Amino acid sequence: MQELILDKKVQNLVKDYVPQGEILDELVCFFSIFSDYTRLKMISALAISEMCVSDLSSVLGLNQTTVSHQLRLLKNLNAVKTKRQGKVIFYSLRNDALNEVLLKGVEFLGY
Repeated sequence: MQELILDKKVQNLVKDYVPQGEILDELVCFFSIFSDYTRLKMISALAISEMCVSDLSSVLGLNQTTVSHQLRLLKNLNAVKTKRQGKVIFYSLRNDALNEVLLKGVEFLGY
């Protein structure tokens, strides 16, 4: 094994900083939210206003089945919350931090 150039303090900082176990698993799930075109569009739209499936489908030009499927995934990942009004379910972002991460990505890309 090759001898490390880093001093022990830096080695320990790296070991303490790099996520492990359950935290790493949850981070992978969280960032998977951003790995699909449809989900990115839906997150952007829901950052502006809560919407039902038919509104999201119409505004984004997507199939309702696709929207429903992606909303189910987002709900399972705890990214969106729901509110029922009669027969209609409205979706919104559970936390503004989701949109902030998306905007940081846009900023990183220089747009």
